[in-house]
Amino acid sequence: MKLSGLNSDTVNRVIEMAWEDRTPFEAIELQYGLKEKQVITLMRQEMKHSSFKMWRKRVTGRKTKHLQRRSFDSGRFRSQNQKGS
Repeated sequence: MKLSGLNSDTVNRVIEMAWEDRTPFEAIELQYGLKEKQVITLMRQEMKHSSFKMWRKRVTGRKTKHLQRRSFDSGRFRSQNQKGS
């Protein structure tokens, strides 16, 4: 999915999911078709520079944002807004 084809509700939901510590980038890709680099680009475009820098600092290297690096599978929270719920 192209970033230019996203409506404002979708952009807001992707930003919300990206801010959540326990929502992995893979969940965003599954639901909206945006890869991690596209989410980063979207966040850079839609956020103030200082907010983006704060988010990137927090997310970089965070195990919970990548399914492959997570240490657990069961018991993870799934929002009612996510597909497959």
